[in-house]
Amino acid sequence: MPIPLDEYPIHQTPLSLQFPASSDRNFYDRCYINAHDKTGEIFLITGFGIYPNLGVVDAYACVRIGDTQHAVQFSDALTDDRMNQKVGPYRIEVIEPLQTLRVVCEADDLGIGFDLTWTGAFPAVQEQPHLWRTGNKAILDACRFAQTGNWAGELRVDGTTYEVTPDVWCGTRDRSWGIRPVGEPEPAGRGAAETAPDWGFWWTYIPMQFDDYAVVIIAQEDGQGHRTLNDAVRVWPEDSERVKAGRNNVELLGWPRFDYHYTSGTRVPTGVTITCHGDDGEPFVIEVDSKGYVVLAQGCGYGSDPSWGHGQWKGREWSQRVDVDMTDPGVVAMATFGVIDHVGHAVATEADGSSQEGWGLFEHATFGAHSPSGFTDFGSVAP
Repeated sequence: MPIPLDEYPIHQTPLSLQFPASSDRNFYDRCYINAHDKTGEIFLITGFGIYPNLGVVDAYACVRIGDTQHAVQFSDALTDDRMNQKVGPYRIEVIEPLQTLRVVCEADDLGIGFDLTWTGAFPAVQEQPHLWRTGNKAILDACRFAQTGNWAGELRVDGTTYEVTPDVWCGTRDRSWGIRPVGEPEPAGRGAAETAPDWGFWWTYIPMQFDDYAVVIIAQEDGQGHRTLNDAVRVWPEDSERVKAGRNNVELLGWPRFDYHYTSGTRVPTGVTITCHGDDGEPFVIEVDSKGYVVLAQGCGYGSDPSWGHGQWKGREWSQRVDVDMTDPGVVAMATFGVIDHVGHAVATEADGSSQEGWGLFEHATFGAHSPSGFTDFGSVAP
């Protein structure tokens, strides 16, 4: 049977929009959203996803305050109404595509609620396609767009209400779709049994906004430091002098070089120096430092999260609250085996010495080997 979306001329394959073009069980379509002030003392990460070949829809919201990550998670059976981004007490309303969203969570009975309106600060930018294979199997084959912006509304955590105003609260968001590991784990198979001793995963994702522009910087490298994904751009507003002069609003920043600064005895970064070059060939240096972070595998459903994973079938109208003590030695030990999202503060300096202050997401992961960082195996840490 057709679904309501089939009424519109937006088909890309000879299939109802009920069905993805791929029959891969890992097909997904979801968004990631964060919100923070400029202290890093409160950091909200939330997201919503559908998994058509698993028949699941879910969402989560995680707030770190002090040394605790508080999370709520929701899951249900996917319906045919794909325009209604809702699961349980959580919903996303698209007010103006690529510009304005309203994100609502009415789970105050579980301790977390919010009513937040997003306004894009700069145009959304399409990222390069992301393909990552393990052996011959594509474990990630997806595309994504990203945007920086500001927030207004309120956030409620365990009876305390935080006023959210756009002069203080900013963030980043993305929407991605394609194939990545979701749902119940698949058998590890030969790939896990025959992992190369120098296998490694190293990842950097930094979307940030400054006064006059935004940047989106992405890099993935293997254990030898070979870069398998590189995408670095500066996004200018449509009314900027650059665009008025007839140039593209997306400026390529070449092949960034990264100098990470880690907390001794860990792989948790305190900051990074990124050296890029603008399309005029001049150097463009960004100094990023962390103001606080959320471990995505503790309440957000990513990676090895013990509480829940994206796309898993938990039954109809399922929800739960999770609280994680981020000082727990077991949690600290596992943090470096997944992705960590930081509230990033940055200073970007041009070749002429002029600079601008920026804020946004500072996302990093490194596990296994990474020879440029001096990591030789899973047990290696910074000196």
